[in-house]
Amino acid sequence: MRRTFTFITAAASLALAAGCSSVRDNTPPAAGSTVGSSPYSTAYPSGAPEAAQYGYVRNITQLETARRTSGAGAILGAVVGGVVGNQIGSGTGRAAATGIGAVAGAVAGNRIEESRNQANAQAYYQVDVRLDSGDLRSFDYYDIAGLRVGDRVRVEGDQLQRW
Repeated sequence: MRRTFTFITAAASLALAAGCSSVRDNTPPAAGSTVGSSPYSTAYPSGAPEAAQYGYVRNITQLETARRTSGAGAILGAVVGGVVGNQIGSGTGRAAATGIGAVAGAVAGNRIEESRNQANAQAYYQVDVRLDSGDLRSFDYYDIAGLRVGDRVRVEGDQLQRW
């Protein structure tokens, strides 16, 4: 009995520690960023280092941030489900109930975490630019400040400006 209690305590501590870890998510810039001031952009590398390039906006797509689960919900759910399952039955029935409870708890915990992440999702714009050199670059912004398909733009480093 003492061994089971020690195991459950260790598993709960691990679950709490995992919930406190920081996971960097590849999401667009902070709200309020505008064209020309975004620190975030995804781009295909070009040969010119930091030289100003010119091009036209080819496409603007509105997307939603994809928030991934950290796994903490699944771990915590598995621990709670395992503890509840362990209270049921005796002998091999108890072991089976513990396993089933852990799996069901992990699934439920992961779904709860996913639903919380979807509630916090934000829309952003992906702006595709065809440079005069023929290269295609892509920039992500929360606010495109009236930028439209066909607009002439200047690209300097990772900054996009209407030209």
